Amino acid sequence: MAASGLNDSTYDKAGKSHIKALADYAMRMMDQMKYINEHSFNNFQMKIGLNIGPVVAGVIGARKPQYDIWGNTVNVASRMDSTGVPERIQVTADLQQVLAANNYKLECRGVVKVKGKGEMMTYFLNQGPSSS
Repeated sequence: MAASGLNDSTYDKAGKSHIKALADYAMRMMDQMKYINEHSFNNFQMKIGLNIGPVVAGVIGARKPQYDIWGNTVNVASRMDSTGVPERIQVTADLQQVLAANNYKLECRGVVKVKGKGEMMTYFLNQGPSSS
């Protein structure tokens, strides 16, 4: 699991840079997996699910304390992963709106049945904004 914008120093409400950074990170992970497969003669597959929204964060555990995040946002992101497609990054409609407004290229996957949520419109993240 990865998260971005969890504290005031990284949360960018206006520019959404923390959201763009997470999307860029996910795409880079996919690129790295392709590179690893090409250079190690493997066929590892990865799927990624992304969502945006509020979370509850804190440290849990007395003997082995761990920082963790919880909430509906986390659950839906997990469902985006579990209902996803290998070699693709599946995102929610809320995230699609933010990324599309920032010139990311997405394609509509369509409605996916999501446990605990019913049917959700989902999208595949294909490409970041062009640098030219």
